Amino acid sequence: MPNTYDIRSSVTVSLVPEARGGPFVFWDDLGEACRKAAELGFDGIEIFPPSAEVLKSQNVGALLERHGLRLAAVGTGAGWVLRRLRLTDPDPAKREAAKQFVGSIIDAAGEWGAPAIVGSMQGRWGDGVDREAAFGLLAEALGGLAEHARRHGVLLIYEPLNRYETNLVNDVAGGVKLLQAVGNDNIKLLADLFHMNIEESDMARALRAAGHHVGHVHLADSNRRPAGCGHTDFAPIGEALRQIGYKGYVSAEAFPYPDPETAAQHTIRAFRQHFE
Repeated sequence: MPNTYDIRSSVTVSLVPEARGGPFVFWDDLGEACRKAAELGFDGIEIFPPSAEVLKSQNVGALLERHGLRLAAVGTGAGWVLRRLRLTDPDPAKREAAKQFVGSIIDAAGEWGAPAIVGSMQGRWGDGVDREAAFGLLAEALGGLAEHARRHGVLLIYEPLNRYETNLVNDVAGGVKLLQAVGNDNIKLLADLFHMNIEESDMARALRAAGHHVGHVHLADSNRRPAGCGHTDFAPIGEALRQIGYKGYVSAEAFPYPDPETAAQHTIRAFRQHFE
């Protein structure tokens, strides 16, 4: 049965074949992923779809109801993986297409009361856009999208990424500065423990400093395998989340190692030990 605590568990499922090999626990079959997630005791599921149209075709509401789950969040990364869209593209037409893609995911996720996540679609500076200009373009885009999400009564979630994936915002403190530049209270940070393991000197301290800005957490170990399969110490991270009064999801975005079901079992065990 889903837990009654403020911090809730979730597990990812990818519906994007082109992303195979990426850090998602379940793949391809949303119905089967929901069944397994419910069987293991997860509270919710996080979906990585190729488009809003595919998400709408998945009978999401009925699956959630049937299995007693909630939709934790929906990723927008397929906009980059499949279409090479980014919110900081030097081409205004491509930036607009990126906003439209994220907006369509917000509309679809909003039907089930879930936030959309902007991570890889943030892009980077370079290729004719300097750092300051890219930062401004990203802040402007996120502000508009946060207002779009507000119309559905949901948050927009922004994810800082490690230095190997973007040169814009790499750590939680930088994410807080970006949110302050956005100036909209309907956007929160995604604290991804894998990215934080690379960029933060003290993950628990970074979470405490971010405080109320944290709106979603991705759970993975130091090697992007499921929690418990690397060297991250999750106890102080769980304590830091309790200290800041975090009331969102801790969602497994990890490799399906050694297989999806075992990865999910590792995850729910670690969640119950350190976060519940």
